[in-house]
Amino acid sequence: MMSTTLEVSTKNYSDDRLAIKMALSHMETLVGSINGYALSEPHSNFGWTFFKIAIKPDLQNAIEKKFADMLEKYHWSAPSQKFTNFMTDYFKSKNCKVKVKLLDS
Repeated sequence: MMSTTLEVSTKNYSDDRLAIKMALSHMETLVGSINGYALSEPHSNFGWTFFKIAIKPDLQNAIEKKFADMLEKYHWSAPSQKFTNFMTDYFKSKNCKVKVKLLDS
């Protein structure tokens, strides 16, 4: 399994980057994973800042195992899209005002 890469779009990069790092650290603690993700350098366009989050397979597998019941509630057939939607909702629950998109590997 390769890393899943999510593209994050934000209008407030510094606050949202910190909120996402805190949310991901909390998630790592919940599932017993360490160093499970990497953030890319940001780039800006039209008032938005974009950066990528590479979710490593160990972290993704741990999330999918621990939250399998929640992931099943998403009505998209592709597991990668269910995971993306779960992470989008997770970030929203942690007060990250971002848009999240799955990037094709």
